Amino acid sequence: MIPFSPPRIDEETEREVLDALRSGWITTGPKTQKFEEELTAWCGHRSTVCLNSATAGLKLILDWLKIGVGDEVIIPAYTYCATANIVIQAGATPVMVDVNPDDFNINTEQVMKALSAKTKVIMPVDLGGMPVDYDKILEIAAQAKFNPVNELQEMLGRVVVVGDSAHSIGATYKGKKAGTFCELSAFSFHAVKNLTTAEGGSININLPGQFDADELRKHFKIKSLHGQTKDALSKIQVGAWRYDVTEAGYKYNMTDINAAIGLVELRRYTDTLRRRKEIFDLYSELLSAYEWAQLPVYETEEATSSYHLYLMRIRGISENQRDQIIQRIAEDEIAVNVHYLPLPMLSYYKGLGYKIEDYPVAFDNYSREISLPVYYNLTNEQVQAVASSLINAVQQTIG
Repeated sequence: MIPFSPPRIDEETEREVLDALRSGWITTGPKTQKFEEELTAWCGHRSTVCLNSATAGLKLILDWLKIGVGDEVIIPAYTYCATANIVIQAGATPVMVDVNPDDFNINTEQVMKALSAKTKVIMPVDLGGMPVDYDKILEIAAQAKFNPVNELQEMLGRVVVVGDSAHSIGATYKGKKAGTFCELSAFSFHAVKNLTTAEGGSININLPGQFDADELRKHFKIKSLHGQTKDALSKIQVGAWRYDVTEAGYKYNMTDINAAIGLVELRRYTDTLRRRKEIFDLYSELLSAYEWAQLPVYETEEATSSYHLYLMRIRGISENQRDQIIQRIAEDEIAVNVHYLPLPMLSYYKGLGYKIEDYPVAFDNYSREISLPVYYNLTNEQVQAVASSLINAVQQTIG
């Protein structure tokens, strides 16, 4: 059996987690703080807040921006449901736009057409770890008509770009690392991500100098702990038990057990990226001779992927044929996946009136897409076995 994306858990991980367990401090504490500091240094943005998911991070960002009823947030139709769900939860309207036929990312021309007087946020997604064209998105945001409805929005002065960077830690765009591409973004450290904490995520603060990054970090920390002004680590100091609750916040904090895994993952992340690129390159080498193989874009002159998902497409097939190919690969005890069902195909969003027919590129990409296994411990022999199984399955299905 070749699994799709198991986490890299070894003795080094076990030692760090055991250290957290034996320390007596297993909730948010010193390891979480250290992980935040090291993430900030590694990526180069101004400040980091670690949380229980990227979804929580994006939700807190929209809350801080006071996004609500009557506001519109532009998102790609091709993404995981979390991108849209948080907009709904904020009371705003997700405005979905189609994606590119090459790299799966949001189509900037469609973004321009989707702008309205109600647009407050553009939320691009670095699908599979490949950065969007941030300079173009930021240019569109700066030139868009903007109607601020509160003091914070007046300070920002334009439509805000919030990066759904769940897939892209370690990716680069024009010499910059993910976390620095726009003012605010969120990483995911879910179990299947390149860098995992089992469950987890972060807000990456990269606002300009007129915004106090430390104060904003404090705001997000309080908001993520029920609005409580002190976390558990602060409260155990002698005589420091007293705290206040300044708002009805959420329970979004990361624990030190999770952060312990992340600390190990981050220490060796450069090596992780190296190995993932090797796997991408080997897949491309093995499949490039076949005309039906539409290989993913993961490196350009301006950007490099984090090599999170190898988004393989098969030319000239139907959705049903794609599913047959996946079934045949599964019979070889190889796990592959599909990323993702476009949002307008999901029952909830269909019920809101979104129609997949309005997003033809998203549907075409989805209907022919198969994600191949990529993880650090995947051997070259296993990569060759996956490629061979895919080749055989395609030939059996379409001749």
